[in-house]
Amino acid sequence: MDLLSFSHSPLSLAAPVVAILLAIVTRKVLLSLGAGILTGALLLTGYSPLDSLAYIGKSFFAVFWDEGVNVSSVFILLFLMLLGVITTLIDISGGARAFGDWARERVKTRQGSQLLTVLLGVIIFIDDYFNSLAVGNISRPLTDRHGVSRAKLAYLIDSTAAPVCVVTPVSSWGAYIIALIGTILATHEITDISAISAFVAMVPMNLYAIFALALVICSAWMDLNVGPMRTHERRARAGELYDARKGTPPGASAELGRSSKGTVSDLVIPVVTLVIATSASLIATGAAVLSEAGEAFSVLGAFENTDVVHSLVYGGLIGLAVTMVRMIRHDLDGPAWSKAIIEGVRSMLPAIYILVFAWVLVDVISSLETGRYLAGLVSSSSLEPSYLPMILFLVSGAMAFATGTSWGTFGIMLPIAGDMAAAAEISMMLPMLASVLAGAVFGDHCSPISDTTILSSTGASCHHIDHVTTQLPYALSIAVVAMLGYLVMGMSDSVAAGFTASLVSFGLLLMLFRKLSGYSNTPEDTVLVKE
Repeated sequence: MDLLSFSHSPLSLAAPVVAILLAIVTRKVLLSLGAGILTGALLLTGYSPLDSLAYIGKSFFAVFWDEGVNVSSVFILLFLMLLGVITTLIDISGGARAFGDWARERVKTRQGSQLLTVLLGVIIFIDDYFNSLAVGNISRPLTDRHGVSRAKLAYLIDSTAAPVCVVTPVSSWGAYIIALIGTILATHEITDISAISAFVAMVPMNLYAIFALALVICSAWMDLNVGPMRTHERRARAGELYDARKGTPPGASAELGRSSKGTVSDLVIPVVTLVIATSASLIATGAAVLSEAGEAFSVLGAFENTDVVHSLVYGGLIGLAVTMVRMIRHDLDGPAWSKAIIEGVRSMLPAIYILVFAWVLVDVISSLETGRYLAGLVSSSSLEPSYLPMILFLVSGAMAFATGTSWGTFGIMLPIAGDMAAAAEISMMLPMLASVLAGAVFGDHCSPISDTTILSSTGASCHHIDHVTTQLPYALSIAVVAMLGYLVMGMSDSVAAGFTASLVSFGLLLMLFRKLSGYSNTPEDTVLVKE
């Protein structure tokens, strides 16, 4: 069917705006995503009910089958189910409880449990999807025992996923961005710097990522809780832990029970295997592409050509195999194995439903050309070059927020930023590209339809909208810090001046957050929550 074009119309914003506003007001994610999908479908088909239903049906079907199996989405869903089964088996084995007991003897404070989560988030930097799910499953037993809310855990996970990946060359994000930068440099005949060197040079210019990481470390260290986060933390300190399944402990259901033979190794070995197997698969799939092309192997080249979704599934299967081998000594009978697998898959269904709806909405938004409309607002304007880094940061943030995809924002906005820098002031090329990267991560952090936001709440077993609303004050505050830095950077033509401006404003923000935070980090604040 023929679809109408809205690339030059503000109506292209209708679908994401409806979905986002309804999600915040009603807290019913699927209903809100469905309303956004329906709104966009009606616009695209000229308000024809039958054509709209046909278009929606086609979009849902395309998630799973698009001239063959849609590997990019189906394998992500498969990985979620594998992780759900692994988590359930670990819980049945008593591994999660044993790890909690072990960690309780060594990590005795809320501060320690949160800092450990941040450390794991920084270490597991290879991919944001994997980061969000793996860190959540490792840290959740510990943070639960110390009365850290699931909302706080989701914030710690989310703010150490994309911000780390976007400044790390050896990651799925870094490889994708370096490839885009290489194309932009070649287009504008810039030969005095390589793509990888440009990426590294842009790291201190990525103000949102740097100061988002700084804030999450300070929030863990000082136990900073502002806005809605204070309510969740107060409840958690009182022993009330809320998750996405309304109080059901993640992993095994009550009827499955837990083994009394559980050890720390029942959790550590499967998780470490999962991390190593996934990392090795990412390198191996990239190396295979290099070999076919007759190119020499390099780690960066492997990551640039890696197949993320296949690697996640390979890692998940190996992790599941190791977990099942370790479960042999727990003497599960046939029905218990079946129940464990079913329970594991079932535990991931809420995330799967939300992801499928979000992907359909992203497809609708793509057809509405929301990104092109927002990009056009910038490219058609005649602004002073000194304001461009700040403007690109804000527009990229709005685009990622509205479309739910930072990678899509990179693909659209980085070439536009390159063109604008070449036309206006070539010396501002790298700061302007960096502002796009920063804005995209900011918008991704705030958007309830972002897949990384969804997976962070899934990893923490937190209600999705609780995660969005509690993270928003932190993300918006750092956005102001970054925006001021980009304004100074553009006006002074100095990266150092812009970074200093952000650093000073971050210090002031930290003072404000310490004043607004209702808790102090003292031994009396340590809370152990009984299972």
